[in-house]
Amino acid sequence: MSGASAPLPYSMRDVDGGAYNNAKFRQRSRLKMATQALISKSSHYQCGKFTLGKFLSLLMVSGLVYLLVHKSSEGFVSGELHDKVQSRHASKDSPNIRTFWRKPPRLPPRLPPNEMYKNSSTLHQSPPSEWTSRQKKVKEAFEHAWSGYRNHAMGYDELMPLSHRGVDGLGGLGATVVDSLDTAIIMGADDVVSEASKWIEDNLMKKINEKGQVNLFETTIRVLGGLLSAYHLSGGDQAGGGDSGIPVTPKKTNPDRLLEVSKDLADRLLLAFTSSPTAIPYSDVVLRDRSAHASPDGLSSTSEATTLQLEFSYLSRISGDPKYDLEAMKVLEHMRTLPTVEGLVPIYISPYSGQFSGENIRLGSRGDSYYEYLLKVWVQQENYRNTSLKYLFEMYTEAMRGVKHLLVRKTTPNGLVFVGELPHGRNGAFSPKMDHLVCFLPGTLALGATKGITKKKALESNLLTKEDIENLQLAEDLAKTCVEMYFVTSTGLAPEIAYFHIEGNEGGPDGGNKSSEYINDITIKPLDRHNLLRPETVESLFVLHRITEDPKYREWGWQIFKAFEKYTKVDSGGYTSLDDVTSLPPPRRDKMETFFLGETLKYLYLLFGESNILPLDKYVFNTEAHPLPVIRSAAQVSDTV
Repeated sequence: MSGASAPLPYSMRDVDGGAYNNAKFRQRSRLKMATQALISKSSHYQCGKFTLGKFLSLLMVSGLVYLLVHKSSEGFVSGELHDKVQSRHASKDSPNIRTFWRKPPRLPPRLPPNEMYKNSSTLHQSPPSEWTSRQKKVKEAFEHAWSGYRNHAMGYDELMPLSHRGVDGLGGLGATVVDSLDTAIIMGADDVVSEASKWIEDNLMKKINEKGQVNLFETTIRVLGGLLSAYHLSGGDQAGGGDSGIPVTPKKTNPDRLLEVSKDLADRLLLAFTSSPTAIPYSDVVLRDRSAHASPDGLSSTSEATTLQLEFSYLSRISGDPKYDLEAMKVLEHMRTLPTVEGLVPIYISPYSGQFSGENIRLGSRGDSYYEYLLKVWVQQENYRNTSLKYLFEMYTEAMRGVKHLLVRKTTPNGLVFVGELPHGRNGAFSPKMDHLVCFLPGTLALGATKGITKKKALESNLLTKEDIENLQLAEDLAKTCVEMYFVTSTGLAPEIAYFHIEGNEGGPDGGNKSSEYINDITIKPLDRHNLLRPETVESLFVLHRITEDPKYREWGWQIFKAFEKYTKVDSGGYTSLDDVTSLPPPRRDKMETFFLGETLKYLYLLFGESNILPLDKYVFNTEAHPLPVIRSAAQVSDTV
């Protein structure tokens, strides 16, 4: 290489760098002696006899010396980086001057948005003041969503923000009002609290008396759950009420009225349980007639029948009437007797026979919250965790093992972890399909691992089993996949359903963000491209941030919030669903689901806030994000007061 010695082989560079430094010293010494000899020889000539050729020769040698010395100080000294460059080229061809002289980059390469937070150890952590500011922006978004609803749809179930009108799709009980109330209390949005509370006091009981058919599940989780949570957070439940970390604002709500309406509604909903010939309740209730019946096909969704216990159990606790808890818990006691596939269950069940219908197994729609409530009902009933309700945690544990064995796979080419489906049961083909709804699972897994305390505290107290640690790792892996479902699209918002590329199946249309590393791992079919403002991913980010304290979950949540702001916000008030997250600008669907205010914005607000607000070891969130306190004995409560 024209006067330069070849790079030292890796074997000559010991850990201390001794051989490398000795060789470098000898190299510099030889160059120095050659230069001095040339200069000494040139000094015998008179200036007039110093020819142009000799001058150029001297200039060339001097330049070569400079380059070698400069390279030694900048390139070779950073030996690890140089070794990596050399080893990559050596595997393809012999060293050449281009690879030898290449300098390490002065700046780190710019990462695409979906890779910015891949390595949390190098994550830029925003200062606390910035998160306070971002939390304020979420509150402003909530108030903007409420203003659209109040101005154009007050009293209806949902807002159509583009049409500026309301629609009743959930039985006509003003679902957005009730779903939003505890969010407003948590955020300290006092004007919204006053407006929502007044509407409930003046109108909800009348609506319940006049309205007809409602879905048992939706009415329980949104309306009954919302009333009970607001009752607790507004100071109605004195036992343990100080654990929330949220200041009680007197005279903004009437807790007694909230409890009164809750009991009246629950009495009517109980007919779905008591009218059924089995422990599985009917799916629908006619509030006005105080009657209940099955759906037209005679079946109930497994998730809907088994996602009712948190609300009814808490109502028994605060009303002193055990009937609500007894009827709801009969469902889970019955589920205990049914056959499963490694803890996994089909998505349909008959209230007439009490048996499962079909073999379709999935953690998406009609299956999801069954697994969530196995854990959460166990968490809620603290006094009975190791006695009468121990079977719930055992069922949950068995189910999660089944998920890992039968449903968890990795994509090609980049190894995203996802949860698929078994549409025809254990002996049928595996489907690499995952609903956005499945993104509740990372949060549930994390909660099941630490029971709501931080990972650090659980490890220090030696509370985590090997299985707990595995489940927590799976939770983090799945949360990454759920976030990539957002970042792989043109809008940065997730589709309703995604398919994942695995060995043996063909790809399909992608999400549109060609800079995403996972563009070839995720397929989004035309009919699945809509976004309904769903909360499941930000729910899991909230839980994982509380438990792991890893700032990347906050940063991911902020990216998602900004995408909602950019593409779903309606200037006249409210936010709208989208028809296609893969195209720009995305076509809009003209509907704001109640859960955007009740769940999505609530979880984002809590994600950016302090961990002492609604701590996860003292509160359990129902599947509509309404926080209810862990039920403890009177002695336990008195110890904390």
